[in-house]
Amino acid sequence: MSDTFPPPPPEQPQPLPQHQVPVGTPQPSPWAAPAPAGPARKGRTGLIVTLVLGVAFALVGAVVVLVYSLMQSAWDSAALSPEPPGASSAAPYPEDDEEEPDEEPEFDSDGMADVAITKCTRDSVIDWPHAELEVVNGTGSTAAYVAYVSFVDQDGELVSEGLAVVEDVAPGGKAKMTAQGTGEAPEGTKCRLDRVQRDAM
Repeated sequence: MSDTFPPPPPEQPQPLPQHQVPVGTPQPSPWAAPAPAGPARKGRTGLIVTLVLGVAFALVGAVVVLVYSLMQSAWDSAALSPEPPGASSAAPYPEDDEEEPDEEPEFDSDGMADVAITKCTRDSVIDWPHAELEVVNGTGSTAAYVAYVSFVDQDGELVSEGLAVVEDVAPGGKAKMTAQGTGEAPEGTKCRLDRVQRDAM
């Protein structure tokens, strides 16, 4: 080599060959944001949805199992109970406490012999009838008397009724009582002793 010629320049690095873009394809803008990686994002979203659905199904299953167990225990306790739920062990009104219909009291028929009507009259102002009675206790013990008197007209039709009561009539003793009728009575009204109740005291 001649000393008059300078040495050759060192080799310059050659640029890497660029990817050939087909003709007609628009060139990407240098200012455009890079496109997100599609496959990776889709995979992450699917994983989240799968986890949420799994948790939801697990919660629903747990609730169903809990409700079923509660209902089963309730049915078991109802089956073991000797009486249906809500039934009272004691009747609200025991049969022994039921009131029996009032019965007509039994009268001492001999009491009629101890009572007599001594006067039958009509009030001069209001025309109400009344009867005066006398009691003679023919028993050996103190007694009380209740006399029932009917007031009837001349045809025997009932006009009114009255009640006379006397207590503590000693054996062999006498007492007076009056039976008062209610309502106006016509002239000629009669007093009739219907029955007498005598109770020993």
